[in-house]
Amino acid sequence: MILLVVIASVLIAGVTIYQYREQSNDYHENRLERKEEQILQSMNYVLQETTYEPSTENLAHIFRTEIYKIADVQNVNFNIYDLEGQLIKSSKPAFEADSISNCLDAEVLNNLEISPTKRYVEEKRAAGDNYQASYTYINDPKFKPIGIINLPYFEDNSFNDMELKEFLMRLGGVYLLMLLSAIILAYFVSKYITRSLQTVADKLHQTNLSKRNEKIYIENPSEEIGKLVHSYNSMIDQLEQSAAKLAKSEREQAWREMAKQVAHEIKNPLTPMRLSVQSFERKFNPTDPDAPEKLSEFSKTMVQQIDIMSNIASAFSNFADMPAQQKETLNVVEVTKLALDIFQEPYIHFISDETTLIAKLDRTQLIRVVTNLVKNALQAVPEIDNPRILVTVAQEKDWIKICVADNGIGIPDAHKEKIFEPKFTTKTSGMGLGLGMVKNIVENYHGTIEFTSQEAKGTVFIVKFPKE
Repeated sequence: MILLVVIASVLIAGVTIYQYREQSNDYHENRLERKEEQILQSMNYVLQETTYEPSTENLAHIFRTEIYKIADVQNVNFNIYDLEGQLIKSSKPAFEADSISNCLDAEVLNNLEISPTKRYVEEKRAAGDNYQASYTYINDPKFKPIGIINLPYFEDNSFNDMELKEFLMRLGGVYLLMLLSAIILAYFVSKYITRSLQTVADKLHQTNLSKRNEKIYIENPSEEIGKLVHSYNSMIDQLEQSAAKLAKSEREQAWREMAKQVAHEIKNPLTPMRLSVQSFERKFNPTDPDAPEKLSEFSKTMVQQIDIMSNIASAFSNFADMPAQQKETLNVVEVTKLALDIFQEPYIHFISDETTLIAKLDRTQLIRVVTNLVKNALQAVPEIDNPRILVTVAQEKDWIKICVADNGIGIPDAHKEKIFEPKFTTKTSGMGLGLGMVKNIVENYHGTIEFTSQEAKGTVFIVKFPKE
């Protein structure tokens, strides 16, 4: 509404200025023609009454005094030229003394000659005003040209400009009043329209799946607002039904994920336990002098894996995190080395510049992080001629860094963004939960996990825990 008023005022002001200028031009053109017509009539009258023969040579004698009378009566000055453009007589004596004006330009004579009306008007600007000069043939009683009359005309637009200024001021006042009225009206109309819409907007902003949402009640709403409110209230009813179905679906999905996670976590220690038992059964010799020590080591490894399964089972039964995180002060170097003892592959190497790096972590979950990363590395090097897996523990400022590097097949670029997603796997077996759980464990301790990988060259996983 406001924009329309502004555009209308600008357009009308522009049209008004254009119309005033066109009217002014038409007025000056008509006035010049009228003056020229009146002077020609007066000159024709003199030519008919004179005793001189109407010819070019006698124009100076015929209008020796009559030119001043005509100029005085018509209140305008004019000049008389012969057909060659030479000045014969002027109603202003001072003009005759101007040698520059004593001869017409060839352009004027040519334009006058080729003009169908035998009339030519020259337009110029002089002293900041528009200047017109008309040129017309003077004919004898037999309509034969004997001279040229020149009528200079200065356009005086002061009156029109003053009228235009006054009109624009009045128009501006009217449109200013209309603009203020439009602003006030637009304000109250918008407040009236948006009053109900603001209520709807507030309710939409407060809508939340996790809580019960209130319906909208508005007294005497307009038809459109009433339809909007009715649609919102219907949406709230449908939303509550959908929320109930979603909550049920999420609970069922949570149990399914929990079952998959438990199965995966129990499977992790079972495989090395089976390998350890088979290896122990094959290599154990009761007569070996180191038999008690090997038996003790074997028992320690088995108890460690059994404890892991016990913790998983306890966490599942309590429907808590798997397993619950317990912060205890431990030596990361020692626990990492202990986690590697279940692997029998000779190409797994462990390096640490420090013998003791203390942090507050959960022993079981730290072992899970290491074993999961090593298992992934083992699955990446089965087809390599000279496989190598290197596990390092080091201190980096206020962080303890654990690196697991392999020279395996690497991770394709297309899979790098999804590598930590649950259930994502590139292997034919397994459920793809290992790296996702490792990431959750590390982040729960405010740590970070990242990796670099090149196809056919290998992968390096870097885990950092804060040193406390």
